[in-house]
Amino acid sequence: MLETLLATTNDIAPLILRITLGIVIFPHGAQKLLGWFGGYGFKGTYGFLTSQAGLPGIIAALVIIGESFGSVALILGLLTRFSAISIAVIMIGAALLAHRQNGFFLNWFGAQKGEGYEFHLLAAGLAIGVAISGGGAFSLDQIILQAL
Repeated sequence: MLETLLATTNDIAPLILRITLGIVIFPHGAQKLLGWFGGYGFKGTYGFLTSQAGLPGIIAALVIIGESFGSVALILGLLTRFSAISIAVIMIGAALLAHRQNGFFLNWFGAQKGEGYEFHLLAAGLAIGVAISGGGAFSLDQIILQAL
């Protein structure tokens, strides 16, 4: 089972996909966990997700951890499939629960109530592609699998 989770090729395309997704998601996770980039940190984000968004505490904690550590894991190519699926689930959940009512488009010009779900759809699609392909070249998954 571990071999299936870590299996990948030495291709460059999965490397580009996972690094891009990891870099894009990292600041969002850092906002939620550490309060970087204008975020509220773990306590503030947890409070918002449980009280305002109505998520159960365990789900709120998993969202914060998934975006934070999942993005770093993607950049490193560590447990790539698991990290990518986690991020895809988070993005789909955010699109459905928090952004669907705002329509498709991001709020580029401040003309709508909030942000649409286009970013989340794009990130989820990218994450699903990474989950299918694995970590690719220069991934820790590849190194671990070779050592087994």
